[in-house]
Amino acid sequence: MRRPPLSNDFSWSKSRHEKFSECLRAYYLYYYRSWGGWEPDAAKDVRELYVLKKLANRFTWAGSVVHETLKDVLLDWRAGRAVDPAAVEARARKLMQDDFRHSRGKAYWTQKYRKQFTGLVEHEYAEPVTDETWKQNFETVRSALSWFFASRWPRISQALKPAQWLEVDAGYDFAHFSLDGLKVFAIPDFAYVDDDGAPVVVDWKTGKYRDGYEEQVLGYALYVAQRYRFPVEKVRASLVYLNEGVEKDVTVDPAALDSFREHFATSVASMRALLKDPATNTPKDAEAFVPTEDLNACARCVFRRPCGREAAVARARAEVA
Repeated sequence: MRRPPLSNDFSWSKSRHEKFSECLRAYYLYYYRSWGGWEPDAAKDVRELYVLKKLANRFTWAGSVVHETLKDVLLDWRAGRAVDPAAVEARARKLMQDDFRHSRGKAYWTQKYRKQFTGLVEHEYAEPVTDETWKQNFETVRSALSWFFASRWPRISQALKPAQWLEVDAGYDFAHFSLDGLKVFAIPDFAYVDDDGAPVVVDWKTGKYRDGYEEQVLGYALYVAQRYRFPVEKVRASLVYLNEGVEKDVTVDPAALDSFREHFATSVASMRALLKDPATNTPKDAEAFVPTEDLNACARCVFRRPCGREAAVARARAEVA
């Protein structure tokens, strides 16, 4: 029996806001025009957009491998299993080697691979990336894992009693909450209750600090408070920069939460203003989603070919070189 089609419901997340802020056309292609591209009978252009939207770049790939690896480590500790850091690093290296081969051959156009990884935009657009740069990408992963195992987090994690664990990167199907009647996705990498009874949310970062991270973990705080019925002012939040060895506590107080809610409301209103029918999440025509004029943004975008910016990006890169 054929399953009913999925519904493209409107929701909010930090990543959705970032796409909306950087380029309206890319936002439209990602959240609307590519919808249904997984279906066997999808139109060719829709299928292309769907495959492209799933591609990562080498930086987000490295970050996702670290997150996947730490998720497995934490779940092992939660289950009382021993973890060998050297074996963990070896598995991450093997995973990245397999990913790289799959992507380099552009097998993502014809084959299913693994849910967390499809392919790399650098391969799709034949970007000039040296072997040394690819090796450095694994070094980012290795150094992040190395710092983690030498940090306080193994001790904290392994000392938790079963009742103190809340969740470990629970995924989109589980980790969301309601704000002003709208589904908001918020997926903390690690959430637990400390010995004082306070809930703690942790977000691992492999890159450097940038604006917006504090608001991201404030969303996690609201999520944990709502799902596990804690007073939100009790929640503690931490950003952990694995490659810099820096931890930053994020203040969860009424002023910070009010700022988050204001940002959220403004973002949602701007997105809804480009809907033909907000009730069904039907967008206006593509022309309403004006593409950015910033070629630097286009150079980071997976949609540069269908958007007609591939040649302009190549020329700009050639001029710099």
